Amino acid sequence: MPGWRPILPLILLTLGPTLAAAAPTGTVVIAQGVDPTTLDPMNHQETPAGVVARNIFDTLLERDEQLVVRPALAAEMPKLVAPTAWEFKLRSGVRFHNGEPVDAEAVKWSLERLVDPKLKLRGSPPFSPIDRVEVVDPLTVRVHTKAPWPILDTLMSTGQSAILPPKYYREKDAAYLARNPVGSGPFKFVRWVKDDRIELEANEQYWRGAPRVAKVVFRPIPDDAVRVAALQNGEIDVAVNIPPHLATVIANHPKLFLSTAPSVRTIQLLYYTHQYDAQHKLVGPYPGPTADRRVRLAMNYAVDVDDIIRTVLDGKATRVATMLTDKHFGFDPSIKPIKPDPARVKQLLTEAGFPGGLEITLNSPQGRYIRDKEVAEALAGQLTKAGIRTTLRTHEWVHYFGTLGYNHRAAPVWLIGWGTSTYDAEAVYVPLFRSGRFLSNYYNADFEGLIEQAQSTMDARKRAELYQRINRIWVEDAAAMPLYQQQDLYGANRRIQWKARGDELIKGYEMAVREAR
Repeated sequence: MPGWRPILPLILLTLGPTLAAAAPTGTVVIAQGVDPTTLDPMNHQETPAGVVARNIFDTLLERDEQLVVRPALAAEMPKLVAPTAWEFKLRSGVRFHNGEPVDAEAVKWSLERLVDPKLKLRGSPPFSPIDRVEVVDPLTVRVHTKAPWPILDTLMSTGQSAILPPKYYREKDAAYLARNPVGSGPFKFVRWVKDDRIELEANEQYWRGAPRVAKVVFRPIPDDAVRVAALQNGEIDVAVNIPPHLATVIANHPKLFLSTAPSVRTIQLLYYTHQYDAQHKLVGPYPGPTADRRVRLAMNYAVDVDDIIRTVLDGKATRVATMLTDKHFGFDPSIKPIKPDPARVKQLLTEAGFPGGLEITLNSPQGRYIRDKEVAEALAGQLTKAGIRTTLRTHEWVHYFGTLGYNHRAAPVWLIGWGTSTYDAEAVYVPLFRSGRFLSNYYNADFEGLIEQAQSTMDARKRAELYQRINRIWVEDAAAMPLYQQQDLYGANRRIQWKARGDELIKGYEMAVREAR
């Protein structure tokens, strides 16, 4: 292998991306647990697809390495020019990979595509308050909302709000666009060999300056042991979801290092309380035992999450009482996690008409989250011991999320992780629990009414009060079984310079290669 690169580019890395001047060099291979379901940034609500897409696309705003929202394609932070209008000023001279200009027309077309009801894009639900986008001049747009909406600015830093080249995306069909993305980001799409690799190459005309890495490759490796072995053998440079019991092995390896971050992601079981049709319209109560609040509560009282954290995750997770971490707006520290209570389980099941227990199916992915299959096995064992005889079904991720999850077919109980870099309760409760959303299998009229109020309340104190009430309803109605906040564990080769982020994004633009591959 060639020797060490000159030290100047590495110094420039620490000074800021706009100073980078050296030509891109080297290849970085990143192993995620699963292949994305799509590379259309607007048509998903999943991190594996988002991680790849954030290397290809830009957004108006973004979070920096300290997770602070900063301007990106926008030249400055937006201004609220009316109760329902946000104004964005764009950078001049930015172009998409195919040469189209990044201008106000592109922003208008992109955001209106995102919320177009005819397209039914899977990333659209969080953005439903958007009404229209107005072009003020070639580099100024105003985003108009149906009502006051307090988190529009933070949502403009999420991957689903990517800005797209209108001509290219108008001329191609959905299936082609899902596999052939074009953005304005630091890397250009090269090829996608399904279930094998996604290849990207440096965009040397990137508006911030060329990346330091010439090529980024994403590989799906679902099996933890295989992924770690590939890292140890030098086949890959970054591995996600290092099993906790192997963290020390990675940390002590002479050619590897461990990078960790407290995740924004929580892991939980979601219940089917109501049934929705293929158009995500409410049909009625789910025709199964989880429609009964007492059954859901019994399941929550049957599980010892602390034991799972200790025995399956080697202590590398934090117990949560809701799906909100202490970084989320709307978090309520007064709500404490439920403690196991076998007597309460038996009482609730008897009251629900199941004195002899019942049978359920638990669905789970394999390879998507840290030790997800093993966590699901432990949950199934604890539930069965408590009289809730549980059959575990594990699924490959694309089928699990793309076919089952998005189409209300993961009944009656399914394991899912949820993390959103908005760090706001709205981005948790709306996509997963509001009626009519792609992933919601829940309905509660009181919950609906309060969420609707919270979405249009600009006063932070009043919003916080509303979310405290929403949290209480969610817990008392056993809308889900909250488990733990994940601690993200990455293994990486010492040939690269890189640090894990708290939002789970892996950005090639933040990497440098010490030794070319």
